[in-house]
Amino acid sequence: MLTNPHTGTRIDEVAPGIYRINTPLRIDAIPYGFNLSQYLILDDEPMIFHTGWRKWFPFVSEAISKVIPLDRIRHIGYSHFEGDEAGAMNEFLAAATHAVPFASHVSVMTSLNDYADRPGRGLADGETFSTGKKTWQWIDTPHVPHGWDCGVMFDQTTSTLLCGDLFTQAGAETIPVTESEILTASEAMRKPMDYYAHSTKTATVLERLASLNPTTLACQHGSAYRGNGAGLLQELAAILEKELRDELA
Repeated sequence: MLTNPHTGTRIDEVAPGIYRINTPLRIDAIPYGFNLSQYLILDDEPMIFHTGWRKWFPFVSEAISKVIPLDRIRHIGYSHFEGDEAGAMNEFLAAATHAVPFASHVSVMTSLNDYADRPGRGLADGETFSTGKKTWQWIDTPHVPHGWDCGVMFDQTTSTLLCGDLFTQAGAETIPVTESEILTASEAMRKPMDYYAHSTKTATVLERLASLNPTTLACQHGSAYRGNGAGLLQELAAILEKELRDELA
């Protein structure tokens, strides 16, 4: 559903109770443009994962308000501390006065508790919590794809992985969810931009995520993917492992 014809912002359900808010971004640095997504979890205790940039709060919040009032939000989190993931944190906290900000323990320690207007909740690796009908697991993914504080969220109820910058796809116009593989498009973005850390543990982290058997990959940039998420994660792990071996040879 298009919510702002001027910015192109829209909100669409990509898995049961999981809504993708997406806004196109046209910049010269990336051919065909780019895009940013936030995710609204509609449950007894609604959650936002990624806030978007502070300056984008008016039209991101406008999209969310088409589904629920902002003051119903109870959890506001992100994968790792960057402007496009946490920039509008305080605007959301002001609108949702009962919401608690959250991130990894590392991110709360290094960034969130200084930046946010309310104390943050630091999630431990493997920790689970409920938003009502959904049970979420936090997985630490340091430096995968980048950021010491990085982590992702897995919905054990719908097998949806909120995977942050993994499988980033370029393009200002992307469909909300696709069943076509997204690895080719994401590799076309990753290789020239080189935004993955060259870590010896990357493949191990990706294999761990694959073991969750996600059936929806909710990407921050690009279309969400519905299908064999484990297979795509394993393919990516193999590609990056080979690249690392070649670098070290």
